[in-house]
Amino acid sequence: MDTIDRSLVELLRGNARLSYAELARQVGLSAPAVHERVGKLESSGIIRGYRAEVEPEAIGLGVTALIGIVEDSGGDTDDVLETFRQMPEIESCYFMAGVESFLLKARVGTIAELEQLIVRLSRTPGVASTRTGIALSTKWENRPPPIESPGS
Repeated sequence: MDTIDRSLVELLRGNARLSYAELARQVGLSAPAVHERVGKLESSGIIRGYRAEVEPEAIGLGVTALIGIVEDSGGDTDDVLETFRQMPEIESCYFMAGVESFLLKARVGTIAELEQLIVRLSRTPGVASTRTGIALSTKWENRPPPIESPGS
């Protein structure tokens, strides 16, 4: 990735709806050249996708929980992950160092729905225990970190 690609990625991270013409203006290339570069960034997996960020409360997902999972020593990690992947309430899954194997970010509408999710997680073969924290509010999230420049 060269400096122009880095600039394109940074611009798209800030606003994925920028037109190729606007991207081209900002990086000093033609729109067709930018289109080609963005296509290469997408096909190489550097740009993984585009999405609309929605206010969770506006769509009935007012409860955010962080759930630590301790994996059973006899469990199959791939099977556990596949079970998590099938649960639409789980927004993110991180593999962790330390006592807990995974940290899940889940969004549900009510505390009762969170309770049901925790029960399902606890009953998942390969899960030894869970630990849940509930977010009282979200100050910010999904803030993209700055892209490191080469050599830093």
